[in-house]
Amino acid sequence: MKGVISNFLIGLLMVFAFTACSKQPAQEINAAKAAVDAAMAEGAEKYSPAEARNVNDELAAALAEVHAQDARFLKDYKKAKEMLAKTKADAETLKAGLAAKKEEAKKQALAAQEAAIAAVEEAKASLAKAMRSKTAKDLDALNADAKGLDDSLLEVKNLIDTEDYTTALEKAGAVKAGATALTEQTKQITPEKAPKAKAALKKKHF
Repeated sequence: MKGVISNFLIGLLMVFAFTACSKQPAQEINAAKAAVDAAMAEGAEKYSPAEARNVNDELAAALAEVHAQDARFLKDYKKAKEMLAKTKADAETLKAGLAAKKEEAKKQALAAQEAAIAAVEEAKASLAKAMRSKTAKDLDALNADAKGLDDSLLEVKNLIDTEDYTTALEKAGAVKAGATALTEQTKQITPEKAPKAKAALKKKHF
């Protein structure tokens, strides 16, 4: 009798264990998704793109494992739970490190902004010198370029103010390059050559 009862209890435990393993890990899925979403919301894809891709791939793989078990008669979500737990942990680690990466991006953007401002000021000074030449004419194109550079500097500032440091860094680099080209162009304007400002200067897209 005792043996029968013992076997019955063992059977119940096995059924319970099987049921526990066969139940879809909804809580783990939601936790992993929430952790990944939180990291993305903090700018992971912008400031740490490789790690962002990694956690997204991990989540996709974990969900694929869940779906694979969903389709089976004898389900076992143990591996899926482990994958989801790792995804959650990696996403939380990623989010925790974003503040430092964001601050570094800010420093780089500000430095690029300063370099762009200096280059634009140099270009404008060179243009002003060319304007003083009595033989320098048809400088409208160059003046338009200088105005475009000023407008682009405002865009850089707005990007930094909105914490879009990555785009600001790229934009500032383009502005600096444009200002350098303008400086070189205006240096070609001399009283001796008396050119027409080479209005053929190719327009830069700042």
